[in-house]
Amino acid sequence: MRFLIDNAISPIVAGGLRQGGHDTVHVQDYGMQAAVDEQIFERAAIENRIIISADTDFGMLLALRQEKKPSVILLRDPRKRPESQLILLLNNLPTVQEALEAGSIVVFEAARMRVRSLPIGTEEST
Repeated sequence: MRFLIDNAISPIVAGGLRQGGHDTVHVQDYGMQAAVDEQIFERAAIENRIIISADTDFGMLLALRQEKKPSVILLRDPRKRPESQLILLLNNLPTVQEALEAGSIVVFEAARMRVRSLPIGTEEST
């Protein structure tokens, strides 16, 4: 899978995903650590990447954009260390891969995972 890691997530996660066989870049790799969310969306869309972030603003932007791509993974437990976030992702990506490729927002919380199809707010969402 192809990922773009937002600045709210450690580059350690990007490195671990790369080691796990995923095509992964961190916004720092592009010098985009100060980029606004919309710029990150555009970069992810151009490169067909899934955004991974802890920034809940991405969920709101997805609702406003009314588009199926890019998919977003939100990590909603800020207490998790990068190593724990990496394990969580690697263990669960096979389960959500199809949904992410089709266009979804996947939210990992402390005790559960939610998947919602994109675009948000249309009859296509589930």
